[in-house]
Amino acid sequence: MGRMTGSRRQRGDLTSMSAAEIAACVAGGDVPAREVADAFIRRIESVNGRLNAVVVPLFESARAEAAAIDRMTASRAPVGPLAGVPLTVKESFDVQGTPATAGLSKRKDRIAAADAHMVARLRQAGAVLLGKTNVPSLLLSTETSNPIYGRTSNPWDLQRAPGGSSGGEAAILAARGSALGLGSDLGGSVRVPAHACGIHALRPTSRRLSMLGHCGVPLSREEIVAQPGPMARSVADLTVAMAVLAAEGRELHDCSVPPVRWNDPSGVDVRGLRVAYFTGNGVFRPSPAIRRAVQEAAGALAGMGTEVEEWHGPEWQEGWDICVRLMVADGMRSARRALAGSATDAYTRALVGPSLLPNGALAILGWLLAAFGQHHAAQGMRRLRELSADGYFRLVQRRDRFRDRFLAALETGRIDAILCPPDALAAIPHGSSRFFGDALSYTAVFSLLGTPAGVVSLTRVREGEESDRPRSFDLVEGRARKAEHGSAGLPLGVQVVARHWREDIVLAVMTALENHFRETPEYPREAPF
Repeated sequence: MGRMTGSRRQRGDLTSMSAAEIAACVAGGDVPAREVADAFIRRIESVNGRLNAVVVPLFESARAEAAAIDRMTASRAPVGPLAGVPLTVKESFDVQGTPATAGLSKRKDRIAAADAHMVARLRQAGAVLLGKTNVPSLLLSTETSNPIYGRTSNPWDLQRAPGGSSGGEAAILAARGSALGLGSDLGGSVRVPAHACGIHALRPTSRRLSMLGHCGVPLSREEIVAQPGPMARSVADLTVAMAVLAAEGRELHDCSVPPVRWNDPSGVDVRGLRVAYFTGNGVFRPSPAIRRAVQEAAGALAGMGTEVEEWHGPEWQEGWDICVRLMVADGMRSARRALAGSATDAYTRALVGPSLLPNGALAILGWLLAAFGQHHAAQGMRRLRELSADGYFRLVQRRDRFRDRFLAALETGRIDAILCPPDALAAIPHGSSRFFGDALSYTAVFSLLGTPAGVVSLTRVREGEESDRPRSFDLVEGRARKAEHGSAGLPLGVQVVARHWREDIVLAVMTALENHFRETPEYPREAPF
């Protein structure tokens, strides 16, 4: 089954409402929370057989939570800012009484004793948890499949992936089976799925939010920091969620979280900002539709009075090289240990298999691949090497110098925010993510820098602009060209980045762009599912 067609939702369907609208209706007594929960549960039951997005359903407990909220509203007791909002969370977050496997079969009997801290905050604010959503093994893929739960499909085209690693979350949100989602993002894991599925997402500044109670990816834990990130169908809902997630007191539960105050995005006027943009980073050429989306976003902001300029920034290739080398600095030994005793799929085996080779063999293999025109693969082999302690600390120093140059460039250019691609491709066909690791350079470099970054969905691929990629002997370029064909109609997002702790600027720019593009005919209003 390929791209789907179907009737559009009827006006007044509860599942079409935003999280903020639902909370207002429930708190005001206009709609019972139980009725909202039932509507979203029916929607999940209707679509999940084809998507396989919700893999740990919690429907009965959700109905009980919703009924408790209705009793509170009936007695005029105060309810939280997310009262009755249907919530789904990524499977890798702990939820009391459920497994958190990160796609590893040996963890399927690991039952959480308590909610992860960020999950608990959302539930304490009144959100009703409907279930947990699918992930790839080890959370290390831009598609979503694992040996426990199987494969998740994109509601815009069932033959394509929803992104990863928060792909199940993005898919069920795009299909209107949930009103608010919680994912996690190390190198792009909420941003890539948001782009692929036509929704919105935010990765906060590194260490803004707590990762306590999350099954971590066994890669660099200090130099590149994962973050929880809200996902939703409206930017306003990201703001509502962040006001809960980033409220005071986080540092009392997690000493690694600094007590930095949360700034309301409504206080930012985009007309007073200076915004830079770029359409390619020199690592992986984006599809023409993605380049157009960035240029149109820049033009829209300029039309609002924002000062906009094209920008080339620091050496993005250098940042990506540092990022990959940090992630695999131990020769992927920790990843292999985590996988030991679990069933693995073809993607995971292809990912970790080369790391078994000694450094010398990897260097020779890289040279041979380059000689045969396989430049993307050659670079991957050159970067996949186990480092000594001295080599690791030298790499950290490279990271620090890269970050310093980036911040200096922002200061010199008086730049408040950056617009750029979130990926090099629209949603990719199932089974092809192993070819497109370099596409993550658009998101992972900002994770390396630790800056806040969001993806706002704006437009769709047009007929006739699917690909301008030349034919190449490079297998990766050839697979990219193949992935681009047949992509017309798929959603596209733009990435918005700001300085550290300025999520308010990211969200303000995303809001301005969403408001502008929502009135255009190509806005990805809903998946035809």
